[in-house]
Amino acid sequence: MTTTAAQPSGEFFAGKRIVVTGGSGFLGTHVTDRLRELGADLQVPRSEQYDLTVEDAVKRMYHDTSPEIVIHLAARVGGIGANRKNPGAYWYDNLMMGALLLEHARRSGVGKFVQLGTICSYPKFTPVPFEEKNLWDGYPEETNAPYGIAKKALLAGAQAYRDQYAMDTVFLMPVNLYGPRDNFDLESSHVIPALIRKMIEAQEAGTDVDLWGDGSPSREFLYVEDLVDGLLLAADRYEGAAPVNLGTGVETTIRELAETIAEVTGFEGAITWDTSMPNGQPRRQLDASRARELFGFEARTPLREGLVRTVDWYRSAVLAPL
Repeated sequence: MTTTAAQPSGEFFAGKRIVVTGGSGFLGTHVTDRLRELGADLQVPRSEQYDLTVEDAVKRMYHDTSPEIVIHLAARVGGIGANRKNPGAYWYDNLMMGALLLEHARRSGVGKFVQLGTICSYPKFTPVPFEEKNLWDGYPEETNAPYGIAKKALLAGAQAYRDQYAMDTVFLMPVNLYGPRDNFDLESSHVIPALIRKMIEAQEAGTDVDLWGDGSPSREFLYVEDLVDGLLLAADRYEGAAPVNLGTGVETTIRELAETIAEVTGFEGAITWDTSMPNGQPRRQLDASRARELFGFEARTPLREGLVRTVDWYRSAVLAPL
């Protein structure tokens, strides 16, 4: 991965009124930190102030903040287990938040609306690497289909609003995200923070680690600071209707990931695989060329380096204060 990728510029963001939904979450805190560094006039609506699934709250949020740009990151999302437990809630909450925010952005005269999608919207058996043109070729993997379909519906809405109302809408689809400040709750976390926590705790307890599936599925992992670059480059430079993948282009099996995390955390026990549990989508790897060509985005952080940073943060920020 290159170290000379394009970087967001303060010339575009300085002084602009920007709302970041989900700004207190994992990705959101990194985005808001960067926007503050770039001089943006930042507004971060909190869920206790504005329930973004309720229209009156969304209307009030726009009235209170008067944004020029909206970056919509708020979502209800989790790993395979959380998706299996909450398919209705994940479909409803994500669909309602996106639809209400988009409609009232239109009514409020917002200049640009950046919507974060998901690669969970791709069909279960999408040819690898995933190209944006394949997005509508089939049904998503079943365990996360309601979430993926809700996000895909928001892409259709963003394109429809662009066509009918000339709104400047941007739709981005990142791969699996990880990094410092991630969610390490084993009930709702994604695979990297879950593996980090399990292996550190197992190492301390002298036990083995049991993982779902057989380890054969592949995923692609994007370090959080790299995704911040992609989001802000798109907000600045991209004005197209087509959805855009954000990723590294590097495919890693879950078994390879587990072995790497074991090395990084110092876990020396056995890793066993529970093949009675679901694997999820068989393969995920993105064609990230559109992002590079349209707004100069390239990921900079190799997986092992990002994992070391994440483990170091978890040990210092989560474990050390305990």
